[in-house]
Amino acid sequence: MKKILITLFTIVSTVEALANEPKNWQLGFQEAASQSMRDIVNFHDKLLLPIIVAISVFVLFLMAYACIRFRASRNPNPSTRTHNVAIEVLWTLIPCLILIVIAVPSFKTLYSQDRIPKADVTIKAVGYQWYWGYEYPDENIIFDSYMVETKDLKAGQPRLLAVDNVVVVPVNKVVKVLITANDVLHAWALPSFGVKRDAVPGRINETWFKAERVGTFYGQCSELCGIKHAFMPIEVRVVSEEDYQEWLTDAKVKFAKEVIEEDKYKKLASK
Repeated sequence: MKKILITLFTIVSTVEALANEPKNWQLGFQEAASQSMRDIVNFHDKLLLPIIVAISVFVLFLMAYACIRFRASRNPNPSTRTHNVAIEVLWTLIPCLILIVIAVPSFKTLYSQDRIPKADVTIKAVGYQWYWGYEYPDENIIFDSYMVETKDLKAGQPRLLAVDNVVVVPVNKVVKVLITANDVLHAWALPSFGVKRDAVPGRINETWFKAERVGTFYGQCSELCGIKHAFMPIEVRVVSEEDYQEWLTDAKVKFAKEVIEEDKYKKLASK
């Protein structure tokens, strides 16, 4: 019985982990872990997709009808009609109405993403060729995050997505992310949170998310940035407030900004 329970727990844990990362042959979005992503999924599934399907079916029907109704065998004498005012008004007004229907919820979703609430945690993400650097300005923490090579992967770590130093944030807290780049254009993207912002050298872009469940979530650089563009994963671990405070205590020692900068200066001075 004990072995069965352990097996079931392992299966459930694996399924939950896979829900936060892309799957082979996946067609839809990753499972939403924030309200922003849920709004995007609902906008796509409940509005855009039905409209696209309806238009596609309608156009296919018109093409089939025209091919059958106006084929040469049934119309030996071609029509001389040049236009139809009613049809022209309809095919102008209907697309305008469809665009308005799409625009209203679209603007609402975009506004909610751009309006950043008061942040509980602030993180600065800097894109480099080809890794990410992170800083917690309020906590005096700074570290680099490199992809784990395939030969160094541990059990349960996904290939091309796992990193050596993970971004850790508390669940149900507003996290503001300041995004920039050190060399070329990059993009910081986390599908489960509905987040994607360009990292531009000399400019800081802002975004935010509020993770609604505990777990490990993966993203990647989404702007072509050179030969190793595909090897710039993003890994964010969402934990409870207690676990986050415990991580902060350790990180303030391990990733203390002054110590790291001092080590860099010593290395430069020794060259």
